[in-house]
Amino acid sequence: MNNLVEKYLRLNQVPTKACHGCGIGMIENWLLQAIDEVGFKRQDVIFGTGIGCVGRQTFATWGGDNFGATHGRALAVATGLKLAQPDKKYLIVVGDGDAAAIGTSHLIHAARRNLGVTVICEDNMGYESTGGQFSPTTPADYVTNSSPYGMVEPSFDPCEVVKAAGATFVAETTAVQWNQTIKIVKKALQNDGFSFVHVRFPCNENFGAYALGTRDTMKNLEWIWEHTKGKKANGEESDFKWETGIKHDASNSRPEFSRLLRDLIGRAQRKDEGRAEAAR
Repeated sequence: MNNLVEKYLRLNQVPTKACHGCGIGMIENWLLQAIDEVGFKRQDVIFGTGIGCVGRQTFATWGGDNFGATHGRALAVATGLKLAQPDKKYLIVVGDGDAAAIGTSHLIHAARRNLGVTVICEDNMGYESTGGQFSPTTPADYVTNSSPYGMVEPSFDPCEVVKAAGATFVAETTAVQWNQTIKIVKKALQNDGFSFVHVRFPCNENFGAYALGTRDTMKNLEWIWEHTKGKKANGEESDFKWETGIKHDASNSRPEFSRLLRDLIGRAQRKDEGRAEAAR
């Protein structure tokens, strides 16, 4: 058994509950590698997640403290926990539904505040746990269970949104870029403020079946690879290209929210104490 699994996870939650060929198990392994290489112990990190494929696979897997929130609300819960326990490292693992749809407002304001959490958005480009409906990150023109003639809406880019909102670290990667992903997550974890890492991965059961016409893991991973390079295996250009890598790095460039708030409370308390002393 992987020594990182024994070191960090609950063994009764292993192996992953994800479908065969799903990227969630791969990404979780890379997160463990990043955590270990940075030097965090299990008791240093609190895992949080929401609802959907990502939430179902990651909730209660972490061997330390963790929580499962309702759909899109993981960052609301994380905000309260960070204010109560500011010295913990928070790793919030959510899906595209959590981050780019119902939970977008929480994502924006956590970035605006520079809340000290690392968000890993594991994006399978649809609502795969409920049958494969399209989500805001489904590529345009691709067929899903709820877009049988192709996705007519333009795809939503959560990286651009959190960058504009004030996130101090923003990056994008995919399930075929394991080395890059580990390096990016390590950088994200070392930022005291708000970090956002967008990781696209294939869903064989729904996105693969509807959009690509196959449930073959290697063919779906090849589709991901083509769109990180902008070229197909035969040398032809792909229909679009994802620009992966670090998109914005202003790590530790402005104060983290929970520390700002604690400083404010301390100043207010000292001011009140001074007033009380003067009134005596």
